[in-house]
Amino acid sequence: MAMATASLLSLHCPSSPFKGSLTRLKPKTCNFTCLTLCSKNKRPSVVVNQAAASSVVTTSSGARLRLDNLGPQPGSRKKGKRKGRGISAGQGNSCGFGMRGQKSRSGPGVRKGFEGGQMPLYRRIPKLRGIAGGMHAGLPNYVPVNLKDIASAGFQEGEEVSLETLKEKGLINPSGRERRLPLKVCDSSICD
Repeated sequence: MAMATASLLSLHCPSSPFKGSLTRLKPKTCNFTCLTLCSKNKRPSVVVNQAAASSVVTTSSGARLRLDNLGPQPGSRKKGKRKGRGISAGQGNSCGFGMRGQKSRSGPGVRKGFEGGQMPLYRRIPKLRGIAGGMHAGLPNYVPVNLKDIASAGFQEGEEVSLETLKEKGLINPSGRERRLPLKVCDSSICD
């Protein structure tokens, strides 16, 4: 009773490849068990059935459906427009490109971003300075340290000023990139 109301999906057993004429083809009964999926309201269940001779799918002409004689459903594929094949064909004379203009001429047409001679958008936008202009455009090529900071850090006379000593005093915190750069000691008016 549930089988009559539920939609069934049958999984057919594959048979041996056919090597004969279609006129002598007769369906044979299959003794293999096939699985049938029953979709219920909440959970789909699997029901085991015996395959019968009527489970073999045939066409209207009586030929059995196989992979070599399958085709698309009628109306599912639309033919493309045949352009340039005469005026009465619909897209004949100018193929939908109009009568005049550069796009109607033969050849590759205009390049990407071309706007007919006016200043294109990619050139109207201002160029960005600094780090926004590129990966390393606005980054300094040195690690700047102010003289006032060195004097107030408590260095003794004759003590070496290097990246390591400045890091110990807390004046700089060199990152991975700054660790390879040279140190530049400058006045407060010069350092940015």
